[in-house]
Amino acid sequence: MINPEERQLLHKYLLIELAVKSLQIDYQKVEQLKMNKVFLPLMDSLLKELRQEYFDLKRQLSQQRIRVVGWTTIDEYFSDVQVATAGDDVVLRYANMALKTKVEQLIANHIEERKKL
Repeated sequence: MINPEERQLLHKYLLIELAVKSLQIDYQKVEQLKMNKVFLPLMDSLLKELRQEYFDLKRQLSQQRIRVVGWTTIDEYFSDVQVATAGDDVVLRYANMALKTKVEQLIANHIEERKKL
């Protein structure tokens, strides 16, 4: 069973994993833009920051003996995430649109934080 703190950590890990994957896909498209020299450095630093956070969270989850086994798309609206824990396997269901919105917010928040620096 996953306690609320572990679930929150796992949720953040999943969002960052999705953000990294989305940015990697978008990176290839941005490379084709005429103004790619403007956008690529921003994306590079954002990806570097998110990857570091991703590996830190993965390490924390590993120390708690929690790992993501896999994603399963149920239909166009929902996906299941299978999680292995020390005592039991757990399946968490997520709404795809909610994940997309949260990932967009996560990336926007990281960009806003950079502006403040």
